[in-house]
Amino acid sequence: MRSAVATDPGRRRRHNEDAYVCEPPLYAIADGMGGAQAGEVASGLAAAVLSEGGGSEQGEARVASLIQEANRRVFRRSSEDAAASGMGTTMTVALVDRASGTIALGHVGDSRAYRVRGGELEQLTDDHSLVGELVRSGKLSVEEAEAHPQRSVITRAVGTEPEVDVDTFTVEAEPGDVYLLCSDGLTDMVADREILSVLAEADDLDRAARALVDAANEGGGEDNITVVLFAVDEEPVGDTATMPAVAVPEEDDEDTLSGLDPVPAVDTAVVPAEAIREHLERTQPEAAERPPRRRRNVVPLAVLVLLLFALILLAIWGLYR
Repeated sequence: MRSAVATDPGRRRRHNEDAYVCEPPLYAIADGMGGAQAGEVASGLAAAVLSEGGGSEQGEARVASLIQEANRRVFRRSSEDAAASGMGTTMTVALVDRASGTIALGHVGDSRAYRVRGGELEQLTDDHSLVGELVRSGKLSVEEAEAHPQRSVITRAVGTEPEVDVDTFTVEAEPGDVYLLCSDGLTDMVADREILSVLAEADDLDRAARALVDAANEGGGEDNITVVLFAVDEEPVGDTATMPAVAVPEEDDEDTLSGLDPVPAVDTAVVPAEAIREHLERTQPEAAERPPRRRRNVVPLAVLVLLLFALILLAIWGLYR
């Protein structure tokens, strides 16, 4: 496995609330949210769980167990610390099994996992978000979702409730695959086709990771940006980057905010998916529930022709009589 990571606070935020894990065979990303600096506390707690190791589970069970433990710790801290009340974090985790050639993934929130295979970029995870729900229900197109003003509303997060529903699944890994885990600071600023273009043009993962962060900043840099890349090789080639197991970057001394319009960054909010579905049902009732449309009384043309023909026959018969 080869791996690389890059992270940046972006151009509108002074603190980086993203955390990541890049310790083969375990990779993860967490995008924190909450008042003051509680977001980075939440993401840091979640990432720290992954760095501890332990546990006897394998594959999807292991990934789900790690995320559930992260949820317990973040929720407990949020309940005990008034300054951290309401904090939470997204979490996307990938665990590589070299023996079986598979990758188990676990996912909560809108941080994404992608795979590049055969020159194509495939999104592996489904966003747990308002716009994600609207796209899947057919009420919003993918293009409309990219510019939706409420795209920061998520339906699931780690640490906001005592229990969390974790999506888990397993994919088969093939030589040449490149996997990308990223926060929405990348995907909100950079379209999928541009992500693929950057990955195709870069000659190694380190440059690719940095180029993706640069592209997000050039697109506006409205949120923290973190990307974790790892690749599957046919032959062992050694590590191309030495990464800490857990990292929550310090604030960058560079003034990334100068010269920009004073537009505040949009904070993430969590709204349960069930509440969104109930709202949609109330505001957009199904066709079956709507009052039936009045039908027009339309006489088919063929019937009119037959009636006219019958009248002509009756007239001829009357004249004959």
